[in-house]
Amino acid sequence: MKILLDSCVFLWLIDQHKNIPNKVKEQIINPLNDVYLSSISITEITIKTQLGKLSIPEPYAEFLITQRRKHGISSLSLNEEDLLVLEKLPDIHSDPFDRLLICQAIQNKMSFATPDKKIHQYPINLIW
Repeated sequence: MKILLDSCVFLWLIDQHKNIPNKVKEQIINPLNDVYLSSISITEITIKTQLGKLSIPEPYAEFLITQRRKHGISSLSLNEEDLLVLEKLPDIHSDPFDRLLICQAIQNKMSFATPDKKIHQYPINLIW
């Protein structure tokens, strides 16, 4: 299975798995699954840190990339095909970062790890 992590799930993962239910944690660490972090999440976390909404070590993006690699998580870049899904999404969630992650999960046929209840209203495979 291919799993895309929500930004918050990635942050919890690098913070000793806090807040992640055991059933989700098991799927993330299962070596049979391919786990991804989107470049969208790196962007979101970096911006929120610069705005003072999050606290992570500097340089932000470098720290996040190092943590992604340390945890054996692959990178997923945003591409034009992902964006084509955006105009077809129902207007349920207003967060642009989450909407782009949903598009990537749909386009790349990935399961999405997120606690966000609004995202559960989209036609997407969830592991949370």
